[in-house]
Amino acid sequence: MKIVHLGAEHSIINNYMAQLRDVQVQANRPLFRRNLERIARAMAYEVSRTLHYEEQCVTTPLGTKQVPVCTDHLVIGTVLRAGLAFPQGFLDTFDHADAGFVAAYREEKPGQPLQIHLDYLAAPRIEGSTFLLVDPMLATGGSLELAYKAFLRHGTPSRLHVCCVIASEEGIRHLQSVFPSDDVTLWVAAIDPCINADAYIVPGLGDAGDLSFGTKL
Repeated sequence: MKIVHLGAEHSIINNYMAQLRDVQVQANRPLFRRNLERIARAMAYEVSRTLHYEEQCVTTPLGTKQVPVCTDHLVIGTVLRAGLAFPQGFLDTFDHADAGFVAAYREEKPGQPLQIHLDYLAAPRIEGSTFLLVDPMLATGGSLELAYKAFLRHGTPSRLHVCCVIASEEGIRHLQSVFPSDDVTLWVAAIDPCINADAYIVPGLGDAGDLSFGTKL
């Protein structure tokens, strides 16, 4: 698996990351969602540079022009609920893409390992597509792996791009074991060193779903 760490170089993405992490700014829920979308748009641009293009003749009011146009069949898949704000930036950028959704939830019981369950899938056919699996937080990597296996019920993509805002080093190692080949790319804005006992990324930013949509019961 190839890893592209966008935050390793200076760019406006780091400004958005600073606001996402800052506890003094996080109370502004619309801004939090907006920053997820901003990072998604910047990341989508970088992903777009790796796609396939063909020359297309476009007629203007004054003539014609050959323009390279993306020809990939793009499908953007995301994990509900935390992922809802993040994929919007990808859909705004790739306005010809299809979209799919899977619902995942974590079950935490005292003295027992964390369990992840999937209970909903709505997705188009992804056979032969360029599939973007987008989720803001890559903690253990378990929910993302389960989500991808669920999407595979609708076909096998020709290329996989995993797109995250923050990834833990443990989560990255897990994905590397799941996706050992170079035809999978992980795009990430920031990499944090560890996760805590509750499987939250540290220092991270907290619960992206709660910060986007309110505290869940």
